[in-house]
Amino acid sequence: MPFSSTPARLAAGLVWLAACGPARAPTPEPLASTSEVRAIVAALAADSMEGRRTGTPGAARAARYLAERMRSYGLEPGGDSSYFQRVPYEVVQGAEGETLRLPGAGVTDSAGIERITDVNLIGLVRGSDSAMRDEAVVLGAHFDHMGIGKPVGGDSIYNGADDDASGVATVLAAAQALAKAPPRRSVIFLLTSGEEFGVLGTQWYLDRPTFALARTIADLQVEMVGRPDSLAGGSGKLWLTGFKRSTMGPSFATAGLPIVADPRPDFRFFERSDNIVFALRGIPAHTLSSFSLHDDYHQPSDEVDRIDFAHLQQATDLVIRATRLLADGTAPTWRQGGRPSPTAP
Repeated sequence: MPFSSTPARLAAGLVWLAACGPARAPTPEPLASTSEVRAIVAALAADSMEGRRTGTPGAARAARYLAERMRSYGLEPGGDSSYFQRVPYEVVQGAEGETLRLPGAGVTDSAGIERITDVNLIGLVRGSDSAMRDEAVVLGAHFDHMGIGKPVGGDSIYNGADDDASGVATVLAAAQALAKAPPRRSVIFLLTSGEEFGVLGTQWYLDRPTFALARTIADLQVEMVGRPDSLAGGSGKLWLTGFKRSTMGPSFATAGLPIVADPRPDFRFFERSDNIVFALRGIPAHTLSSFSLHDDYHQPSDEVDRIDFAHLQQATDLVIRATRLLADGTAPTWRQGGRPSPTAP
């Protein structure tokens, strides 16, 4: 989603320098495979994935598909079982329906609790610089969605093409590109479950990280980038949550990346995606998006045919450049007052 409503949710190849005079710099070749991005979104948002609700057969099919993509790119497995990091969940029936929680979530009554297992997916590109490869950048997105729910217009499968198959496709395309030309630092590609229930998969990862958190210099999440947002400047432009909280946003601007500040600060999106739990651990962490508050959010109508693939291709190339900037350059730091308090909800 962006951004679960539950509080808790340079250049990659050549840096083109303009010559003296008015001549325009050449446009770099695309950094990601258009066909790969399209194929990943189509696969994840297919009816056969049944909306990818955490703990369901559809989510398991999606996880196997994602692991195979990571394997095909030559990523190093980073989970406890190849690319899989197993995450135990407790299914709790309440007055408002079924919800999930992690074990030991402060509730001692275990009556009527079903225990299930889902996974996060973790792939790794080792850094190329021997002096920096023991530091890491996390690039992440959540692969879960809403599953099968109340029919709307006869459709009961909440496919989640924009939320967040678009973000997952972008992260995987970045993995494919960076694996071919690794940056100086290592990059962890993290695809999580349980976001729709309160960024649970990311919380599990942070207690069992692939790289020690002390050596994780930044987290960048990608959430709902399948359609352009006019308030961000339209096609090919993205916005960053908490832009001025750390030096990350300004560093993107200085590098000339078309990434602007979140145009809807009143929605507090910085606190409503997987980045927030990294930030609460002290790691500079933000989310890139182009969510325009469209009406298909958390509806069965969030289908593949609503994705603007020309925009998504540009967004993917932008994410690759942003990730390489983080992995090659100066580690971002919090600005005064920008780091959220560990006591925040």
